[in-house]
Amino acid sequence: MAAGRAGDARRAVTPWLRALAALWPALVLLPVVFPAEARCQQAAGAPAARAKPAAFVPRALSRFQRQEAEWLLDERLPCLGCHRIRGQGGTIGPDLTEVGSRRTPAFIYGMIADPGSTLPGSRMPRTAMPARWIELVAQYLVGLKGSGSQTPVDPPGTPGDRGWAAMEDPAALYRQACAPCHGVEGKGDGYNAANLPVRPTAHADSAYMATRPDDTLFDGIFAGGYILNKSPRMPAFGASLSPEQIRGLVRYLRQLCRCRGPAWEGRKEAVRDSELVRDSERW
Repeated sequence: MAAGRAGDARRAVTPWLRALAALWPALVLLPVVFPAEARCQQAAGAPAARAKPAAFVPRALSRFQRQEAEWLLDERLPCLGCHRIRGQGGTIGPDLTEVGSRRTPAFIYGMIADPGSTLPGSRMPRTAMPARWIELVAQYLVGLKGSGSQTPVDPPGTPGDRGWAAMEDPAALYRQACAPCHGVEGKGDGYNAANLPVRPTAHADSAYMATRPDDTLFDGIFAGGYILNKSPRMPAFGASLSPEQIRGLVRYLRQLCRCRGPAWEGRKEAVRDSELVRDSERW
């Protein structure tokens, strides 16, 4: 009798353990993708707090550390989606092949840790990552130098430019943040698409987009491609855009595809056809 009850208890608990095991990678990654304090502020609609970059001291990397930095750039971080190193990567941002000769170490570190504060007006999204990764990638980039002697000069930025925060129109935001890869009309044919290892999603493809719930679209913009098991070259915008800006982009994606999400998705937050027409007229 006791053995039977024990067996019933194990069968009851097993599905919960399996569910927890399936969620565990996401639970572990969530604090890395977006720190807890910033998540709370974003949920309340407030801008994410920006920590002041720590003092950065250049140092030589070991061979193993260089390989680790290259792995992060190739397989985990979105940097090469926009920047190019030794002929590999995107063309949205500056080529980083000899960035150690052009920019100071402090500037390189600051642009990784907090681009908006380091270069006012920058449209480079801030990528949440462990402090160790910031240090490692910065050390690697500082070491990328040309053969000639050159005095590094940092750009001045545009004081007073609020960057992404000033962009309230979803269509304009899409053209700035998404169109270089996904195309102005959402056909996956942006000027940077040819530089990526995976073709960007065609947001105008109604057949595909109808399979993606609004929550997944929001998560992809907020946390980037890696968290959804997609290309890591898709950057995360959760540390740069407000939740309302991201929701506006989701609505705009529904306008591009002229479609709704899957039938099982709740309709409370879904965009209806009448709203698409109204949004189209307003934008």
